[in-house]
Amino acid sequence: MALTFYFGSGSPFAWKVWLTLEHKGIAYTPKRLSFDNDETRKPEFLAINPRGRVPAIVDDGFALYESNAICEYLEEQYPQKSLLPKDPKGRALVRRLIGECEDGLYKPGSDLMSKVLYVSPAERDPKQIDEAKARLREELAYWQGYLKGDFFAGQLSLADFSIYPYLRMPVRVEERAPGLGLKREDLPANIAAWMKRIEALPYFEKTIPPHWRG
Repeated sequence: MALTFYFGSGSPFAWKVWLTLEHKGIAYTPKRLSFDNDETRKPEFLAINPRGRVPAIVDDGFALYESNAICEYLEEQYPQKSLLPKDPKGRALVRRLIGECEDGLYKPGSDLMSKVLYVSPAERDPKQIDEAKARLREELAYWQGYLKGDFFAGQLSLADFSIYPYLRMPVRVEERAPGLGLKREDLPANIAAWMKRIEALPYFEKTIPPHWRG
């Protein structure tokens, strides 16, 4: 029985799971849930995740939610094309980067999106937007230093799939509202090159949030 993957378009948490599924070549059936239609609150989905959040998977009857738990499960259940180093120190580094990016990158990126894309233009507060962008630039200085080679843990890993969607969020803001997000050319050079490296993966295009394609 193929794995079922429940996601919402634009969810960075779902995106890292999607990249993991594609990288490992796991057979799955995607189920896109509409946030606008409250499909994550319908009884059939709440039976899978009572918190009503994506992503979630059902693998041979086993339901699981929380993106980091899903990625670790996929790594262990489907060990092909591993996304975790073999040694304990390497695995600890990946897990640290995943935990750190959720606080350091996701929170200010989400804050910027909320202040720009989830309000009307008339409600946008330039001072708050500038403050959010400044926090992101401060945070990027850390990540610029963390990236020593092609990938954050030396080889492609779950850390890269976790970090990429969070860094893509402020760039998405810039695409939707020029001048209010972060331009790619304003990112540290090694970070911008790393993003292109992720985007060059053969399965990357398949995982782009559907509503971003328009």
